[in-house]
Amino acid sequence: MATASRTATRRAPAGPKEELYNWEGKDKNGKIIRGEVRSSGEAVVQATLRRQGVMVTKVKKQKMSRGHKISEKDIALFTRQLATMMKSGVPLLQAFDIGIKGSGNPSLARLLNEVRNDVETGSNLSQAFARHPVHFDKLFCNLVAAGEQAGILDSLLDRIATYKEKILAIKSKIKSALFYPIAVVVVATLVVAVMMLFVIPEFKNVFTSFGADLPAPTLIVIAMSDFFVTYWYLMFGVVIGTILGISYLYKRSSAMQIAVDRLVLKLPVVGDIILKATVARWSRTLSTMFAAGVPLVEALDSVGGASGNYVYLTATKSIQNEVSSGTSLTVAMQNTDVFPTMVVQMVSIGEESGQLDGMLSKVADFFEQEVDDAVAGLSTLLEPIIMVFLGVVIGGLVVAMYLPIFKLGAVV
Repeated sequence: MATASRTATRRAPAGPKEELYNWEGKDKNGKIIRGEVRSSGEAVVQATLRRQGVMVTKVKKQKMSRGHKISEKDIALFTRQLATMMKSGVPLLQAFDIGIKGSGNPSLARLLNEVRNDVETGSNLSQAFARHPVHFDKLFCNLVAAGEQAGILDSLLDRIATYKEKILAIKSKIKSALFYPIAVVVVATLVVAVMMLFVIPEFKNVFTSFGADLPAPTLIVIAMSDFFVTYWYLMFGVVIGTILGISYLYKRSSAMQIAVDRLVLKLPVVGDIILKATVARWSRTLSTMFAAGVPLVEALDSVGGASGNYVYLTATKSIQNEVSSGTSLTVAMQNTDVFPTMVVQMVSIGEESGQLDGMLSKVADFFEQEVDDAVAGLSTLLEPIIMVFLGVVIGGLVVAMYLPIFKLGAVV
């Protein structure tokens, strides 16, 4: 019995929530065909297929497993696969089919299937991607559109994949630099909280039975423990409330976002790493857009958001306004006073030589290497600092509680 695979692409009118249905039937020649369609109900699926000349034999609602969250790494990997397959001559729809079948993430597979269906029904690839802005941002869609218009989609996809891989590498380095000290501080905080709430009160009961005067450090620690035991719920509430409040304000308030991002750039050691990473992302994004043939003013639309910092987002908007009125990119960047001198000088050379994309790419390479070196140096620097921190905090508590024990002989 001959089999074939076909996907019904006509969708039900807007209204009830649409779900995914698997179907099986026979075409006009009696060949068994199967596929899947998103629709508001089984009856609508059958009516749609009948209009297409399909004799339906089975319709079954597909169980929609939530799957894993679609990450930036998933999108970068798919983009690399799509670029490789298109460079090898694989047709676009077939490349999507391979990507869908090879995806280990059901959520990603559903996303790619929706994009594929849109392309199959006549949409441009950039338009199909643009319908999913959460996963394919304006930068991604603009580059794909430029590739479609110039007939070099495979090359642009390869450039997008390289860009995403480099940006992910920078983010990974920043996270690795921050994870260790944050983890140590969190663990130390939990250890201190446990000691204050459970361990020190037991020591206090023992010391009370001695009937002797306690050393000043011990009295201070016991007083702190009494405060923790009495007001622990208030302290945890304040800490959690502060974190949630800052997070809420950061998401809702532009002023808060700018203030936090500006503060982060001024932090000792870590701020310098974040600054270099931000400049690297900014330069890499503009280089990629400009090399793809996107006009400078239009390219700057996507560059600010891709930098990941509101200080540079507002600076980029200012640059865009000045460039659109005839100011050179070099002068506009100088006026913002947020770019290192070397970056401005490299951009100036690029503008004069007509090699702006190449110069920006070299700037990005330089600052990415600077991030690598800074992260390595930070790891080396933090180890002794963290050891001293743990020794002072945890060791100080332990010594304070054992001081009275050293006087046990005198009490007895």
